[in-house]
Amino acid sequence: MRNILAALLIGASALAGAGAAAAQTGPLRIEIDQGVIEPLPYAVPDFVPETPAAAEYAAEIARVIASDLSGTGLFREVPASAHISKVAAFDGPVKFSDWKAVNAQALITGAVSVTGNGLTVRFRGYDVFAEKELETALQFTGTTDGWRRMAHKVADAIYSEITGESGYFDSRVVYVSESGPKNDRRKRLAVMDYDGANVQYLTNSASIVLAPRFSPTGDRVLYTSYESGFPQIHVLDVGQVQRKVLSSGDGTMSFAPRFAPDGRTIVYSQTQGGNTDLFSMDINTGANTRLTSAPSIETAPSFSPDGSQIVFESDRSGSQQLYVMPAGGGEARRISFGEGRYGTPVWSPRGDMVAFTKQNKGRFHIGVMRTDGSEERLLTASFLDEGPTWAPNGRVIMFTRESQGSSGRALLYSVDITGRNLKPVKTPDGASDPSWSPLQK
Repeated sequence: MRNILAALLIGASALAGAGAAAAQTGPLRIEIDQGVIEPLPYAVPDFVPETPAAAEYAAEIARVIASDLSGTGLFREVPASAHISKVAAFDGPVKFSDWKAVNAQALITGAVSVTGNGLTVRFRGYDVFAEKELETALQFTGTTDGWRRMAHKVADAIYSEITGESGYFDSRVVYVSESGPKNDRRKRLAVMDYDGANVQYLTNSASIVLAPRFSPTGDRVLYTSYESGFPQIHVLDVGQVQRKVLSSGDGTMSFAPRFAPDGRTIVYSQTQGGNTDLFSMDINTGANTRLTSAPSIETAPSFSPDGSQIVFESDRSGSQQLYVMPAGGGEARRISFGEGRYGTPVWSPRGDMVAFTKQNKGRFHIGVMRTDGSEERLLTASFLDEGPTWAPNGRVIMFTRESQGSSGRALLYSVDITGRNLKPVKTPDGASDPSWSPLQK
């Protein structure tokens, strides 16, 4: 299956500017051409319940898998109403001719068993036209409370098998949940599955919170709080919802924190004497190091995946632009040279790109560029788009979009790095400042 289908997603994720049109004559081939691809038709019949208690989970797991795959914009589900064959037994034979007849080029089957609160999901994938099974049939075991995670894991495995890319469905997003009118907005931290399910609130709305950021292991969150009356950095244990203040000195304002890849160091902005510079801190000892010293505003730092460099925004050139410097401080080089102002840079998990917010001619954009500033591409445009965050596999970006007017509110959106598949992310209330976790363990 990999040999025949891999071209679809590898091509779709390419940054060459363009997308694809498919010619379906014999083995599947997708040729990149104009940034639009023909989604791969697939079928995922309801999974087979192998124990009585599994019946309530079998169909739901299949639906989450389908939602994950179709949500990428790279797959198109053949609806159940079009199915000719029914899957009654996980180990039964596959009648490929029936799936070919409905143009399902990939088929996913599975079975679910429940014992007590333990849940096991087995699954297989097939290349219908080649009449071949995936190289390895897999299973995941967990609890009934975690059935959605198991569905995401299956979808990740299928996505990875077809594309050769790592998945991103079994991940979470921490964000700022917003409620109330625009002139009295109440904000609290929340965490959810990447698709908006399983929302958990981490703070109350008694004080303003901003810019939450996941740790490299996904178990802690850095954020800025105004609980004391001025901005201070807090770190919170997501599992236990315990937090502590990371003091950067009396009378100073600290904000825009971000973890280093080692999880022990953070980088952040600190204002002293009317000047804002970048600092690093060992979160265990509290020892901090000044990284910049300039009569300009340096903020929004983000580490490269190997921890050797930091990208940040600065107005040292007279306007807000992006710069890269060694992680320990030193000479910075400018990487943004287009029209307008650039901010909120975030290094891709792959290390090859930087996502950013751009403001130009009254419009806001989410864009990407190479780490040397080349190949800048704008993915969105609206009244206010800002604050990108990368999916764990570096192929999708989530960001905040705020609508115009006194009644406008902030919502989360996602977009593929090719600029395709722009869509809202469901949240119970308004939402801003997303930060994507790594894949869960």
